[in-house]
Amino acid sequence: MDSIDLEVLKTSAAWIAAGKRCELITVIKTWGSSPRPVGATLAICEDGTVIGSVSGGCIEDDLIARVRDHGISRTIPEIVSYGITADEAHRFGLPCGGTIELSIEPLSRQSRIDELLQRLEQHELVQRRLDLRSGAVELSRAAPGAQMQVSEQVMVTLHGPRWRLLIIGAGQLSRFLAQIATAMDYHVIVCDPREEYRSGWHVDGVQLVHDMPDDIVLSLRLDHRSAVVALTHDPKLDDLALMEALKSEAFYVGAIGSRLNNSKRRERLLEFDLTPEQLARLHGPIGLYIGSKTPSEIAISILAEMTAIKNGVPAGLLVPHSATPVAAGDSVCAVDSGAV
Repeated sequence: MDSIDLEVLKTSAAWIAAGKRCELITVIKTWGSSPRPVGATLAICEDGTVIGSVSGGCIEDDLIARVRDHGISRTIPEIVSYGITADEAHRFGLPCGGTIELSIEPLSRQSRIDELLQRLEQHELVQRRLDLRSGAVELSRAAPGAQMQVSEQVMVTLHGPRWRLLIIGAGQLSRFLAQIATAMDYHVIVCDPREEYRSGWHVDGVQLVHDMPDDIVLSLRLDHRSAVVALTHDPKLDDLALMEALKSEAFYVGAIGSRLNNSKRRERLLEFDLTPEQLARLHGPIGLYIGSKTPSEIAISILAEMTAIKNGVPAGLLVPHSATPVAAGDSVCAVDSGAV
């Protein structure tokens, strides 16, 4: 499963290979309540076909109409704005006088889209430098924490996985979690030393490794753009990896299991050299409460919690599984066994 931006690049490469004229449109600035964030992309072909989104539909319609009426004739990039006046804001569905500024770049083999895709296949975070005066492109490895930059002469965009997710355990839930996370621009690594679980397990774009999970955690040197999710229910695999992850800068560390199992896990982890503050970072039972029962729903629950933590949503606005009330007469395991 590809992220939207990766689909845009792959489709653009196919159009270029077929000899079709096409353009890459990138959101470079927003004001007000613009519906798409800075960095969002769209590609448009000479026949009016589009892939991706820069506004949710309103501006796309205008871009398509212009291409169908006038074709694609740009030879160098151009910066255009939508929604500057109140009338335009109303026309393009930008509430509160919102405005979007776009870069429109004509693509060719010199745009180096194929090379960019090859580097992305190696899970590299790539910096693409576009000269807005000539259209010349340079590619380089992006530094961690790099940001998109735009000036009158140059636009620097970032491509590739912005975040890393280590999943411990190659089960069915891991498959759904990996697929969705990949679409959310995570570089996903699944670790499981058990051959019987690895056999036949495959998700496109996901790295599957067989080393012990705690060794993988240490080798990854987890930073603030990393997350770890333990899904095996096996203390021999989960506990040491969780211990190392909780000592790291990872923004999210979570483990599957009922409240009772998570309580026992916390007791075990305290026997290691973890501080109470480090242990308090562990999310378990994992995920936000959305009534999830199936593996796909549980995966959504986990990624919802990860996304909220990543985006700095205040804890008071979240309802994690660990905070949901236990119904009278239900055991702790019964409440959580169908969820997380």
